[in-house]
Amino acid sequence: MALLEDLADSLSADVFQAMKATGDDRLYERVALSIGALSPSMEEAFLTSIRLRLAEQRGRQFLIQELTRMQGSQS
Repeated sequence: MALLEDLADSLSADVFQAMKATGDDRLYERVALSIGALSPSMEEAFLTSIRLRLAEQRGRQFLIQELTRMQGSQS
């Protein structure tokens, strides 16, 4: 269902930004619990979307660290 995924992705983008702004790295868990009370399907779609965002962020951080390390070892 496209609407479900669109809504979940939009919410996850907002929650992701709020997590970065507040430093609350577990905000998404509380949002998911709130969603799940009304729609388990929405909860799962939201969790998938937020986990993808978190994984992408972690991957970028790792890449930056590795590139920095490699550049440092070349000097």
